[in-house]
Amino acid sequence: NTCTHAEGSMVGSLEFCAGKLGSKLIMVMGHTQCGAIAGATKTYLANKEGKGSKSAGSALEGLLIGLSDVAEQANQELGPGVEESKLISHTVRVNVFRSIEFLLTYSEPLRALVKSGNLEIQGGI
Repeated sequence: NTCTHAEGSMVGSLEFCAGKLGSKLIMVMGHTQCGAIAGATKTYLANKEGKGSKSAGSALEGLLIGLSDVAEQANQELGPGVEESKLISHTVRVNVFRSIEFLLTYSEPLRALVKSGNLEIQGGI
């Protein structure tokens, strides 16, 4: 859930595994009934209705606020009036693809390995 919030240690580890150890596949996995994504989606909905807090009072609140843009994207894709449970499920999927995008955007070594055909990055739930 938090690939996009890593301080670099996760990305650095993936670069090491793919570049130095020769790993050929990175799997970015989401999972159903994810508490962090459910919390982020509920945070997004509360903020959208003007009932939430835009500032974090704790590390957990910071994580949920940080992930709420993933929920916003999912909400835009599904349209207005979507059921909360469906929005949460779709947000899990969006988060997987957003994490893959993050890796390819912010890691030149991973991007180069993918481009050369020496690495695949796949997502799943």
